[in-house]
Amino acid sequence: MRIVIVTDCWFPQVDGITRTIEATVRELRAMDHEVLLLTPADFHSLPLPYGDTIVLPWPPSLFRQLAAFAPDTVHMATQGPLALLVRAWCKRRRIHYTTAFHTRFPEYARIRYGLPESLLYRYARFFHGQTAPVMVPSRALANELTDRGIGQPRIWERGVDTSLYHPRPKTWTQYPRPILLYAGRVVEEKNVRAFLALRTPGTKIVAGDGPLVPVLRAAYPDAHFLGALDAENLARCYSQADVFVFPSLLDTFGLVVLEALASGVPVAAFPSPHLFEIFGPWAGIAFDDDLDAATLKAMATPQQQCLETASRFSWRACTRQFVQIIADDLAAHRMSALAVPLP
Repeated sequence: MRIVIVTDCWFPQVDGITRTIEATVRELRAMDHEVLLLTPADFHSLPLPYGDTIVLPWPPSLFRQLAAFAPDTVHMATQGPLALLVRAWCKRRRIHYTTAFHTRFPEYARIRYGLPESLLYRYARFFHGQTAPVMVPSRALANELTDRGIGQPRIWERGVDTSLYHPRPKTWTQYPRPILLYAGRVVEEKNVRAFLALRTPGTKIVAGDGPLVPVLRAAYPDAHFLGALDAENLARCYSQADVFVFPSLLDTFGLVVLEALASGVPVAAFPSPHLFEIFGPWAGIAFDDDLDAATLKAMATPQQQCLETASRFSWRACTRQFVQIIADDLAAHRMSALAVPLP
């Protein structure tokens, strides 16, 4: 297939969306699909507060690029201006497309910018529509979107690169153990303060960057902020931890949870129907409304349990699922177009 993938979120911002799209494109090309990837790197962008950007594509140039590629289908990973323009092009040309709901962007926008959630969910209903598949990582999220009148949810899981994320000898001696790790963007909606406020003895390490770093560094001088790490150093950082703490209340999947488990590191988290569904209740993740209690439970989890859970997820399987959703919907559309009403 000739597939266009569109994302308003891309490197140097490192998060679950960018890493999911990067891995999916790599696997699609390895499976001999032709992929055109459209990202903010290809267009002008306007910086926003909190480290965000808004893409400002020039429509004639964008549309020429799409027409020249002549896609069989288009996948929109985000809901920003770039994806919105591509959606309009697909509608006008009657090109098949799918969308994805990676993040709770209405809640994020409320927390960061004070925008009303209700308005942004109204936009989400418009963007995703009622007929195109909306790819989501869990049935729990699919049910939420259905209740909000958003699209036709389809389950698209995630993967992990176990050649990169795997157990390694614990060689860090510069920090007193146990080492408690948070990895991800350091922004308000990730609830990093809950991690830093833990009373559990040990060394707290934050791997990641974001606008809250200066504030949190001043408020929690005993914590260590390592900044943004490349893939290899992040993988090494995971493997050195004794427990990974996932304080988010809004994430739809939590790719970092899977990377920690693949590194042989147990995870402490608040109770989440999404995590329960995706990983199961005995999967190397300790849940508790008290994050300190979850952290202590997690540290008693056998490493093998974490590794067995992570072994169920691969980017190749994830990408096959992605392709199958597209192929099934394409076939349904073609059958519908060929159907002739009975007299």
